[in-house]
Amino acid sequence: MPVPLRLSIMSNREPEETLFSRGDSAPLAERMRPRDLAEVIGQEEILGPTGALRALIERGSYRALLFWGPPGTGKTTVGRIISARSSARFIHLSAALTGVREVRAVLERSQERFHLEGKRDLLFLDELHRFNRAQQDVLLSYLEEGSVLFIGATTENPSFYLVPALLSRCQLFLFHPLTTADLRRVIHRALSDPRGVGGQYRLTPEAEEMLIAFADGDARRALTALETSAAITSQLEIDVAVVERALQHKAVRYDRAGEEHYNLISAFHKSIRNSDPDAALYWLARMLAGGEDPRYIARRLIRIASEDVGLAAPDGLAIAVAAAAAVDRVGLPECDLALAHAAVYLACAPKSNALYTGLNAAHADVVARPNEPVPLHLCNAPTRTMRDIGYGNGYKYAHDFPDGVAPMECLPAALRGRRYYQPTDRGDEQDIATRLERFKKLRKGER
Repeated sequence: MPVPLRLSIMSNREPEETLFSRGDSAPLAERMRPRDLAEVIGQEEILGPTGALRALIERGSYRALLFWGPPGTGKTTVGRIISARSSARFIHLSAALTGVREVRAVLERSQERFHLEGKRDLLFLDELHRFNRAQQDVLLSYLEEGSVLFIGATTENPSFYLVPALLSRCQLFLFHPLTTADLRRVIHRALSDPRGVGGQYRLTPEAEEMLIAFADGDARRALTALETSAAITSQLEIDVAVVERALQHKAVRYDRAGEEHYNLISAFHKSIRNSDPDAALYWLARMLAGGEDPRYIARRLIRIASEDVGLAAPDGLAIAVAAAAAVDRVGLPECDLALAHAAVYLACAPKSNALYTGLNAAHADVVARPNEPVPLHLCNAPTRTMRDIGYGNGYKYAHDFPDGVAPMECLPAALRGRRYYQPTDRGDEQDIATRLERFKKLRKGER
C-alpha cells in the first residue's frame, strides 16, 4: 500500500501572521518561530551581517540549498523566511514519510505552475538523508531546470549520505547548535513576548540554567521544556523543582550509527593524546550515557596505547588490553571504571608516536620501492642445497657476543642506514634511544 502524501503548502497570498502564527493553541516553539531574519537567534556565521547565507537571501540569488545541522537550530525557520521573501509557495515534505512517487508529483505540479504562471514553489525536503541514491536522483533534473526552489535539510553529514550529483547542485550551509547565550535569548524572548507566555511567568536563575543545559543547543527543546514547566505549575515563579518535574530526565543526544558517534570518539582520542584526563573522562561519560558499545571504546584505547603512548610508557598497552578484558568479563555498568582507569592512565602517560610514524615510514618504502630480497645471511638453510647456494652464510648468532648484539646488518643492502623507529626523549623512550645508539655501534663492529 503506498504511503499517503503528507505535506504542508503555504501560500504567501495569506497574511504574514497566518503564515507564521498559529494562535494560542499552537506549541510555544511554533508560536515563537522567527518571522524574518531580524528575529533569528544564533547562526551568526552564516546569517550575521557578513554571513554568506544572509547575503544570498537578501539578493535572492539561490536555487538549491542544503542545510546541515542538529534539530532545533533554525533550518525550517530559515526555509520559511526564504519562502516568504521570494513570494514562493512553501511546500514541506519529510523524506521519512514520503517516497519517490509523492516527491515527483509535487515536483511536476511545481514545474507546471512555473511554466504556466512563471511562479516558483519552494520545496523544503526535511530529513533528506533518509532518501537512498535512487530516490535522490529524482530531484536532479528539476534542480537543473530551476523550476522549483529547493532546500534539503539533514541532521547527518551530507558527504556520507548524499550523492555527489546532488551535492554539486546545492550550496551547503552548516547550522551549529545554539550557544548558551543564544538559548538564554530564546528563553527570555518567550517569557516576555506576547506570542509566548507574555510575562505571566518568571524563571529563577537556577531553573534557567537547567533549561539551557537540557536544551543541549536545541531551541525547540528549550521552548518545549519551558512550556511544560509553565503548564504544570500554579505559581508565577518557575524554579528548579518545577523544571525537574517537567523534564524527568535528560535525553542525551547521541547516534551510535551517525556522525555524533565519530565526533565523540574523535574528541575522546584527541583528549587522551593531548594529555587531558578531565576531557577524556567527560567524553567517555558522554559515550557511555548515549549507549555506546563499551567494546568499541576498549578497542580505541588499545589503539591509543600504541599510536600515541607507545614505548614511552610500555605498560599502557597492557592496561588497555586489561580494560578490554574487563569489558568482556563484567560488562556494563561495572566495566565503566576499567575504561576510565585505562583512559586516565593513557592521558597521564608520557606520549610518543614513534611507533606510528615508524610503521608508516616502513609501509611507504614497501609500497614505493621494489621488494628487496631477504639478505642471504638472514635466510634459514634447512637443506644442503640451500646451504650450498649461500643461504645462512655469514649469519652471526647475537647471543655469542658479549653485549648480545652481533656485528651484522639486517636490512637489505638498498635500505642500509634507514631509520624507521626514532624514539623521543619522553618517558621510557629516553632510555631506549640511548640503548639504540649503543646497539647501532655494536652492529657496525665498534666495541
